[in-house]
Amino acid sequence: MSEDAVQAILKQPDTYTEKGKRDAFLLLFLYKTGARVQELVDIRLCDIQLGKYPKVTIHGKGAKTRSIPLRDDVVQHLKKYLALFHPEQNLFSEQYLFYVIRNQNRKRMTEDNVRKLIAKYGVQARKICKEVPENVHPHLFRHSWAMVLYQNGVDLTLISQWLGHSNLETTLIYAHADTELKRKALEKAVPVESPLKEHLNAERYKVSDEELLKRLCGLK
Repeated sequence: MSEDAVQAILKQPDTYTEKGKRDAFLLLFLYKTGARVQELVDIRLCDIQLGKYPKVTIHGKGAKTRSIPLRDDVVQHLKKYLALFHPEQNLFSEQYLFYVIRNQNRKRMTEDNVRKLIAKYGVQARKICKEVPENVHPHLFRHSWAMVLYQNGVDLTLISQWLGHSNLETTLIYAHADTELKRKALEKAVPVESPLKEHLNAERYKVSDEELLKRLCGLK
């Protein structure tokens, strides 16, 4: 997703309500950690460290863990979230960071809970920003953040570690995706009659959108 699309979605929750405040932070945290949806809902308070170098421990595939640094803006929102939703807990607690209330008890938020709320805010955001995809799902936030890191010069090896990829080849898709974005931008800028246009349309410069989506979503 484009940055405009992401921001449009992040602004959708009604932060005048308690649920809206929860959803707003969840969307932001999902985006800026690059976590998979299962990794997000598995985070417990004891996985968070707020010190000189704030970070969250992510429990990924194959029982592997990785540490994700938390930016200042995320930390500020995190502290507000903790004060509102975990006022009686400390960061040694086994409580889940994100939860729902059932029968007056806190239960771990499910992956379906997250998917549904993201889809809902995606539909709302699309009404004001046409760059928002028709079907917004959690993986789009993960890959959008990876693209932000790559476009800001973060090494692919570090991005691979950040995302918890088992091999660097999976991460290389972001380099291909960035090249495709640049190619499309250049196509718009180059006059139709320009000789360069023929080279831009060459098959070797193109990336199949279907193939790209499969790779990004881990389907291939």
